[in-house]
Amino acid sequence: MSRFTEELRDPWALLLGATAAGAAWAVDVHPAGAAVAGVAVWLTKAFASAWQSTGDESRTDPPEPKGPPVARGSAEEASLRRAERAAGSFADLTASMRGQILLDRIADMRPQVDDTVGTLRRLAGHASVTGSALARFDPRFLDQERARLTQARRTAREEVAGELDRSIAALDAQREVYGRLSGARERVLARLESGAISLEGLVARAVEISAMTATSGGADGGGQALHDLTTELELTRQSLHEVEEATRRDLGP
Repeated sequence: MSRFTEELRDPWALLLGATAAGAAWAVDVHPAGAAVAGVAVWLTKAFASAWQSTGDESRTDPPEPKGPPVARGSAEEASLRRAERAAGSFADLTASMRGQILLDRIADMRPQVDDTVGTLRRLAGHASVTGSALARFDPRFLDQERARLTQARRTAREEVAGELDRSIAALDAQREVYGRLSGARERVLARLESGAISLEGLVARAVEISAMTATSGGADGGGQALHDLTTELELTRQSLHEVEEATRRDLGP
């Protein structure tokens, strides 16, 4: 199967074509003309993505990602793969936008998208490190031990009570470490999922703006929609960097 044929089957190409046809019909374009507009956008997107992919295949492989490895089959890996698929769809979409007024600005957002995925990849690695550390704890055993020692402390002689107090304090310290690690992992996992969903929303809105531009020249709100899209991506990117720094403080010395 040729690369062009594969791109014709891409759901984003079909969605872009359908959106363009719908937008054309909404502004009172004849149904036949709307269908032609949709097919034209669909074919243009597929051809541009196939051409871009062919060029990418001749390039050297990207460097290995930095940061801790991501555990296979983990929740963090699922969110990361979701974000990477969204970024791949965005790259395919922007390949058909180069050289078009207004849409060039969407294509120029590619470095920000790549930076966002890179941050998500590092956060996923931190989540895996935290998960491995948590696997070394048995919180139920710690609770049982503390209950046992607390009961023994109530009836212990004075010369034994001091040792029991130190043992209880050591157990409390372990439980506090477990609680901090659990909280850090939960926050990172939530931000990973939110980041992946934000990238998916970015792709959907880029499809919408592209369709609006293809059918009306982008005059009807395209500029404002693009501004909102750029602002949202930058806020997401900055927020992820802040979460990464906070995670490093939580986990590192």
